[in-house]
Amino acid sequence: MRKFLPVAAAICLLIASRATPTPAQAGDQDAARNAAQARAALDAMVQALGGELWLNINNMERDGHVAAFYQGNPDPGTEQTFEIHQWPDHDRIDVSKHRDWVNFIIGRQGWEVTYRGKKALDKEAVDDFLRRRDHSIETAVKVWMKNPNTILLYEGQRMVERHLGEQVTLISPENESITIILDAQTHLPLARIFQWRDANYHDKNTDTEEYDDYHAINGFPTPFTITRLKNGDTVRQYFVDHVSFNQNLPADFWDPDAVARRIRK
Repeated sequence: MRKFLPVAAAICLLIASRATPTPAQAGDQDAARNAAQARAALDAMVQALGGELWLNINNMERDGHVAAFYQGNPDPGTEQTFEIHQWPDHDRIDVSKHRDWVNFIIGRQGWEVTYRGKKALDKEAVDDFLRRRDHSIETAVKVWMKNPNTILLYEGQRMVERHLGEQVTLISPENESITIILDAQTHLPLARIFQWRDANYHDKNTDTEEYDDYHAINGFPTPFTITRLKNGDTVRQYFVDHVSFNQNLPADFWDPDAVARRIRK
């Protein structure tokens, strides 16, 4: 029996070592559980937005009035706009009730069309728009979540405009991040946040969009108040009047030259 005791003790130690994870193994397990919780929250958000039907929306038009802000204070009056988005990279913004001032951002380029004709949009304005498109909730779901190298982090609960939300952050392989805060009850998005570094001043800026006043349009819960903040200050508030999905757009709808010819008549 004494000859077998060392062997038995060694076997017990081996079993115990396998049953008790190392600190590294425990850390990996915690990270995996956290990522699974984050993915579950994002999956619940997609289902709340409309599931597969939402994922397959071809285009959306959002009509409403925009209020601009300066240093947190609203400028007098609002501007009527018609915003049309077609996944993945076609955006058009018609301004005024006559829709005679049109901005196009197609691919990575932008144009402005008025009665004077077509010209390239200011690079700073295009870059700003592309940053927001690249860090939208739609891009987070349709692109980032599909990349197996994207890191998902569940970061607990926080308040957004009197709503209790769950915070999830996605980190891309390029070390870019998108933070989404979801309503803890409805799972609908309350806010989208990302940071970017100014090329000239090298300081870091925080871009936030907050979503409120949801209405079901053709089965898709849609926010009718969208507030944009830069570094905590409100810079734009959009009050939506009407939303349409999956319209049959004219063949030349995305052609700036065709729109320029129409406006100049």
